[in-house]
Amino acid sequence: MPKVPILMPQLGESIAEATIIRLNIAVGETVVPDQEVIEVETNKATMGVTALCAGEVIDIVAQEGVSYAVGTVLGVLEVTQDELDRTGETTLDDIASAENANPSTQSSGSGGGDEEANLHFKTEDGGYHEPKLVEPNVQGLPVPTGKGGAHYISPRMRARMTELGLRAADISAITGSGAGGRVTVEDLENFLEYIDTWPRTKASPMRLAVADAMRRSWTRPLATVARPLVMDKILNHRRSQNPKPGPALYLLRALAIALAENPTTAGYLIGENVVHPRAFDIGVAVQVDDGVLVPIIRNADTKTLSELVADYDNLVELARARKLPADATQHGIATVTNFGTFGLTWGTPIPLPNETLILGLSAGVKKPVWSDQTGTFIPVTEAEIDLTFDHRVVDGGGAGMLLNRISELLQAPEQL
Repeated sequence: MPKVPILMPQLGESIAEATIIRLNIAVGETVVPDQEVIEVETNKATMGVTALCAGEVIDIVAQEGVSYAVGTVLGVLEVTQDELDRTGETTLDDIASAENANPSTQSSGSGGGDEEANLHFKTEDGGYHEPKLVEPNVQGLPVPTGKGGAHYISPRMRARMTELGLRAADISAITGSGAGGRVTVEDLENFLEYIDTWPRTKASPMRLAVADAMRRSWTRPLATVARPLVMDKILNHRRSQNPKPGPALYLLRALAIALAENPTTAGYLIGENVVHPRAFDIGVAVQVDDGVLVPIIRNADTKTLSELVADYDNLVELARARKLPADATQHGIATVTNFGTFGLTWGTPIPLPNETLILGLSAGVKKPVWSDQTGTFIPVTEAEIDLTFDHRVVDGGGAGMLLNRISELLQAPEQL
């Protein structure tokens, strides 16, 4: 009977591999089309690998906790000829024939050891790929940035850092003994020896993704402006709503309206041009285990607050479960984050590398505020809104006017 591979799918445009979290099948079991057979984790989400046709599991090559590249065979199904004709799936024999016909997939040179060294060799009983073990990595964000560090790194030092998988930011803790305070290879080796016995944990794919994004963001001149925001009208409006919008959704909606009025504020500086956004897709930062995910609310300027609640709640729930589809985190122009949920009263959030702006909301605090109407101090709930921006695109004055407009919009939440 034909044998059909279960392959590691392409889970996103910048995803090269994924880690097996759970095997939901066992050898001898029968599966049906679209059944989730394996659960995997990328640096962005947890997703399922499904069976594309019905059949019996005759082999499972994948192992839990191991990362595999896109296209790697994870298991094998034995299917009927009718099922193969119905689905048109590729068999192991088709894969083997394609590899034999393409010399570029064969190992170079000759000798018995070359076939064993090849990452795609045939086994004695089936002819499918050996799983390719890879270390998780983080690739690709929309806006390219420079790779150079803040100080000179010699070719010898750079070569050693490449061998160790280190970047310029990773050696910032090392005191240099070279000319002008330059960190030498000897400084690096001494530091690595010094911390060799320190306790450590393996960074998760999510943590590596956040680190990569923040490192890229910090290559730009970022600045933050802030202003107080009286929250009472927002809180009163929220109490009257069912379902209740999250506080960050009020900010998201106000930010979208303000940006639609002045699109250049969220533009990208590409060469000598400021490229304006063509849609006002705003992300919301969601805290998850060991990192942050940013699902995107599409066209937030064209939908009312009440119309956005269901989409917002659904995306936040999917993010917390690490079940976001790949396209739900792509191509936002700005982000809103509510760091006040942690009791923080001040912060300087950092925008993603492909975004110019991020708007943060602090915790609300009861304060006495002077009222010109009553001529007395009155108690209000006051929070701080912080706007971090790319200073190449926006100046402090422009950022301040945007923040003032957001505050003005939030004082009339019923109009959002």
